[in-house]
Amino acid sequence: MSALILGHKNPDSDSIVSAIVCADLYKRRGLDVVPAAQGKPAPETAFILERFGLEAPEVVTSVAGRDVYLVDFSDKAQAPADIDQANLKGIVDHHKLGDVTSTSPVECIIWTVGCSNTILKAMYDYMGFEIPKNLAGAMLCAILSDTVIFKSPTTTDLDRAAAEALAKIAGIDDIEALGMELFTAKSAVSGCTLRSLIFRDFKDFHMNGSKVGVGQLELVSLDIVADIKADLEAELAKVKSEEGRHTAMLLLTDIMKEGSELLIVSDDPARVLEGFGKTYEEGKHAFLEGVMSRKKQVVPALEAAFRK
Repeated sequence: MSALILGHKNPDSDSIVSAIVCADLYKRRGLDVVPAAQGKPAPETAFILERFGLEAPEVVTSVAGRDVYLVDFSDKAQAPADIDQANLKGIVDHHKLGDVTSTSPVECIIWTVGCSNTILKAMYDYMGFEIPKNLAGAMLCAILSDTVIFKSPTTTDLDRAAAEALAKIAGIDDIEALGMELFTAKSAVSGCTLRSLIFRDFKDFHMNGSKVGVGQLELVSLDIVADIKADLEAELAKVKSEEGRHTAMLLLTDIMKEGSELLIVSDDPARVLEGFGKTYEEGKHAFLEGVMSRKKQVVPALEAAFRK
């Protein structure tokens, strides 16, 4: 049976594109692998797949007894429930080192860059394989998505260099214009359920014994969700009550204003907001200037707050 290359729960563009790209790379190495995902593509990802003629990976919810390579995550909370019954073979990621374990040595590549596809671009180069044109375009989109068109503080010179090289391979002249097309697709809320918006890019974390869920909805303008914000918060309260969560948060990120408004439902909202230097006021939503990255700006602040 083929090994799975699998991204995190509630997959974003980097997660799904990484699985597809990593599968291509590993097949070139002679490995028997197939890409997989823990959910269907969100609107932005669907746009990327259609634009570059790629098929969505098979949706997989159980990995017991399978050989598995992880891309774009290494936290158990973001893996299938039976991840401990799988045979972990490798990791390609750009987040903090998570809590997955293995029974034998793994091929593990974790870099402090803005996107897993930046790492995969370097792996192609190192191994001497050419990147297909359609994959190069999808990889470029994943980098633009994860770095918020290079506005995120997670962006590195390696991300910019990879994007420029991939644009040349894909025949894309205007990187910024492609980025705006992406985020216009990502901002689509019409016809979407409240729950699907919350879980479009949602990750659970274990912080000092507490389960904390953090979602992010990136928009070209917060006006897009102005009329449904109260409904989103009510649905977020339901999400918080599920699976023993201490806190559920939704970052509404305005990519043009370069900041995020926080919707928070928590057993201790004052403690959570204190981590961001804010005072809790019931019925009020804090706006964090310059906060664009869950990975670099939100999760570390939360982990510090939960250690107190």
